[in-house]
Amino acid sequence: MKAFNNVDEILDFAMESEQKAVDFYTELADRIKNEEMKAIFREFAQEEVGHKAKLKKIKEERIFNIPAEKIADLKISDYVDSVVIKPDMSYQEALIVAMNREKAAFNLYTRLAGKTDLPELQELFRGLAQEESKHKLRFEMEYDEYVLREN
Repeated sequence: MKAFNNVDEILDFAMESEQKAVDFYTELADRIKNEEMKAIFREFAQEEVGHKAKLKKIKEERIFNIPAEKIADLKISDYVDSVVIKPDMSYQEALIVAMNREKAAFNLYTRLAGKTDLPELQELFRGLAQEESKHKLRFEMEYDEYVLREN
């Protein structure tokens, strides 16, 4: 895992991660044939743009505390198999890709929080992990609503 020397490097890393998510969802939207799914992935990409903007604001204003809140975890992503990204993915497969991606981001920020002794950085990483947890929950709720309830 990358070593960070200061808060700005951490925030730059986080913004870079959010940009990778933007690129990922945009590329996925471009590869998908189904127009409805294209729109959904473009929406996901826009959400990630908003997260990057939030991080930029944190960096500029030097306000590192993200209010803690309890985020539910349906743990659906713990029980689904990984999916290979392909142009003709089903909506179910697309949701699995999104859940797993957000879970990985949550795990990254959680690990980073555990690697620092500085309370303000721990709080920042926990806040970033919380944001990713919200995204994962959104995809899990969507999966529950449109996949599990139909079966």
